[in-house]
Amino acid sequence: MSSTFDTTDMAAAIDNVDNVDNVSDTPAAETQAEEAPLNVLSIQELRDRGFVPRHEYNYAEYNATTREAREGLTAEGIEEPAWLSSAARYEWCGDFGDVGPANEELEKQLFRSENAMEKGEDWNGFTQFEVAVEGGEELPPATSFENAGLHPVMLDNVIRLCKYEKTTPIQAYCMPAILNARDVVAIAQTGSGKTAAYLIPIISRLMGQARKFAAPRPDPSNYNPATDRVRAEPLVIIIVPARELAAQIFDEARRLCYRSMLRPCVIYGGGPPRDQIAELQKGCDILIATPGRMADFMDRTDVLSLNRVKFTVIDEADELMDGDWEEDIQKILSGGDTNDDADHLYFMFSATFPKEARRLAKEYMSEDYVRIRVGRAGSTHSNITQRVLMVEDYRKDNCLYDLITSLPPSRTIIFVNSKRKAEMVDDFLYNKDLPVTSIHADRTQREREDALRAFRNGTTPLLVATGVMARGLDVGSVGHVINYDLPSATHGGIQEYVHRIGRTARIGNRGLATSFYNDRNEDLAEDLAKILVEHNQEFPDFLEPFKPAEDEPIEWDDKTDDEEEANDDAGYDANGSTPVGGDEAEESAGWQATTTEDDGNANW
Repeated sequence: MSSTFDTTDMAAAIDNVDNVDNVSDTPAAETQAEEAPLNVLSIQELRDRGFVPRHEYNYAEYNATTREAREGLTAEGIEEPAWLSSAARYEWCGDFGDVGPANEELEKQLFRSENAMEKGEDWNGFTQFEVAVEGGEELPPATSFENAGLHPVMLDNVIRLCKYEKTTPIQAYCMPAILNARDVVAIAQTGSGKTAAYLIPIISRLMGQARKFAAPRPDPSNYNPATDRVRAEPLVIIIVPARELAAQIFDEARRLCYRSMLRPCVIYGGGPPRDQIAELQKGCDILIATPGRMADFMDRTDVLSLNRVKFTVIDEADELMDGDWEEDIQKILSGGDTNDDADHLYFMFSATFPKEARRLAKEYMSEDYVRIRVGRAGSTHSNITQRVLMVEDYRKDNCLYDLITSLPPSRTIIFVNSKRKAEMVDDFLYNKDLPVTSIHADRTQREREDALRAFRNGTTPLLVATGVMARGLDVGSVGHVINYDLPSATHGGIQEYVHRIGRTARIGNRGLATSFYNDRNEDLAEDLAKILVEHNQEFPDFLEPFKPAEDEPIEWDDKTDDEEEANDDAGYDANGSTPVGGDEAEESAGWQATTTEDDGNANW
């Protein structure tokens, strides 16, 4: 398996997934009482098939929490791993003009990594959705980055360096709204470019204005932390539910802020507060944070002030409002010395739009906030080939091994439902000489970051994970997602399933999602059957009792606009759209939209 992980072989295999050797979808009633012996490949056979050697971890290296322990590792020649929050970013010197000069070494690190996400060619899975736009004056979509009205430096970063070629539907509608100073609620499929949909226009708006709005900061060329440190006063705060997601958005912000005065930072639990504070004290214009760490730092007014904030983003809002963070979110949105100016904009990005999120929008956003929905709330897309196999619990390990070794090597995420199971599956695959690591909530933050780093760079392209990896994470060339355990209806249900399989088939690529099903998953069966039918996927016989009738529409309870107050928020009907009249078709720049004067619906 090469470090570049070209997905060509895996993409070809998806078309022939029914021919994968050794993996059965035989119903449980037809399985034999005794498990057949596992055909374990030799190390040489694994290498011949393209699998890299397994990687042994020195966990003492990641758990050196005292000075003595760190000095001991240094004496042994072991370099302490870097924190994701300490990653290099463009540092603005006082003598720069409006645009900073290029930094070739940093540019290579940010934009030319061999493991960067590469766009695919199958864009139909993202563009064949109806786009519903509601609220306020209708704005024309940005059908390309060139006509979006972006700052020249941002346009160069996006097109030449990031190599983004076309806008996705969520980007096409979000960018004009944000650039025109509108509060936004946006709902779109996982993997559809939501992060760039808000980062690009926010940073573009601030480019060229940072001198006017940003707080004073030290000169990085001669910075002395003893005398030059400052209080962080960000212009943008972005709140997300997961540490790894926060670090990922920080990476994207580092790229998009390149050659500008804007300095991004990230803070999250598990990492050392001392190191994160040290970065904030060098100046911070864009702050990405998890709720708990953000709320803690807000209490330290010498470290962080929100009195300059002009943009607040709540990402994965449904997850944040559904968890234990509501109190922290309220504190962040309304606490401390938050800027109360009329030009403070709020953006909420979510898979669904439940009651709690609607309440937040009503409380903090303007009455004419723009609401953008791409396709059905909580849906997935057709670039993911979904396959459901009947596998009893006692057969899962062997079926997992057969499945992995029967397909071309690719980055693969294996989802389980418990931390204990993650350890067990990790050990099973490792003892079969496969290059695997795992990530879950009981891992130290050092271990979690190193596992994700090893997965990204291909050292361990098999990753066993709990739900901490299900939301938002964007890793290049993930060819396969395996639900070793399907989520239960009481712990995420079909929404968790959609987020999990959305780790593959991103930005125009194709991917495979395989799920192990048995009678213990019957609480998910009805929704699983719906989603397979909705996206014309292969339908297994054992789910036939739960298959929706062919002549009846598929109905979903996605917590979006399903209560009477939804109609009170902005006059939406039960489907979340304002009443529409006759349609008018119009074509622009190679895309086709169906619009009305009332709601601006568009079919991509």
